[in-house]
Amino acid sequence: MPTTRDYYEVLGVERSASADDIKRAYRRLAMKYHPDRNPNDKDAEVKFKEAAEAYEVLSDGEKRRIYDQYGHEGLRGRGAAGHDFSRMNVEDIFSMFNDIFGGGGGFGGFGGHPGRGQARGPARGYDLETEVTLDLKDVLTGASRDVEFTRMDVCDACTGSGAKPGTKPETCATCAGQGKVQQAGLGGMFRMVTACPACRGRGTIIKERCPDCHGRGRVGRKRKLSVKIPAGIHDGQAVRVPGEGEPPAPDRSPTGEGIRGDLHVVVRVKDHPLFQRDADHLLMEMPISFTQAALGATVEVPTLDGKRTLEIKKGTQYGDLFRIHGAGLPNLRTGQRGDLVVVVKIETPKKLSAKQQDLLRQFAETEDKHVNPESAGFWKKITDLLGG
Repeated sequence: MPTTRDYYEVLGVERSASADDIKRAYRRLAMKYHPDRNPNDKDAEVKFKEAAEAYEVLSDGEKRRIYDQYGHEGLRGRGAAGHDFSRMNVEDIFSMFNDIFGGGGGFGGFGGHPGRGQARGPARGYDLETEVTLDLKDVLTGASRDVEFTRMDVCDACTGSGAKPGTKPETCATCAGQGKVQQAGLGGMFRMVTACPACRGRGTIIKERCPDCHGRGRVGRKRKLSVKIPAGIHDGQAVRVPGEGEPPAPDRSPTGEGIRGDLHVVVRVKDHPLFQRDADHLLMEMPISFTQAALGATVEVPTLDGKRTLEIKKGTQYGDLFRIHGAGLPNLRTGQRGDLVVVVKIETPKKLSAKQQDLLRQFAETEDKHVNPESAGFWKKITDLLGG
């Protein structure tokens, strides 16, 4: 049966998520729960297919609109609700969503399974994804980060065959070594080719499993490397490290020959206590006194690379904007820096000396503005009027 869980919940995204957010979330789940990485794990297979169903709906603008308005009921007979993903073969899901991963493996890999009607090219491995955290200073200058991750590599003991050293895999009797079988379609009107359920598309059966990889042909290995993050990168963007992903899946290339996947390092930029980012510009609120606003002043403004001088013009109003050219962040492509936009906030002092109060009252008289009287004089006049 198709899933009844909320599709946004399945992918772990907000209902306002962008198309890129949805694609990224699906890619992460697809790699996490991929059957090749979770052999004989029924729960992982269910989650893999559930994520595919959610993506098939939320990646389609019209289906997503209908789902947002009417839920699962609105989709009956419109595609995803008509697909029973729980009964679909993993190979069919590969074909349906091959566009995400670039055909023949592409972006995200899926082990290099080709899409419908595509010629088999070189086998390609899975892409991997990890995250690093930067602050705005790192975005200004660029940075290097050490990343650690675990990837599946060819087992050294069995050289990827999955068979116990000294033995070899045997030809699958179900598919005669083809890795695929034909199944009758609806009413026998057509036939569908799917991966062989006995050998999972490999064409061979392992009688004695390798003790190191338990017959998978792949073992998990930790890897650490330094990644250079370019200046000007934005939150959510990724740096691609070619060839640091996984080798092709065992069913495409038991020995791992072919094209390795890539590592995608997703950048997260921490919030800054002073600055907000707007593309390549930075915005900052800065308090000034009402005398500086009225009379003008020269003030120092903090930036990511030191202090800058800013001229406050006479008669500045609350919320006025001042721009310091070239004090923002560099553009990722051109390197040209944006501006720092200073939003002025005029602060009113909470405590004034007697002299300051007297001067302000004199100023108010020149404006013909009414202000609260001095406390002592006011109450003395009240007492006099009431006769003591």
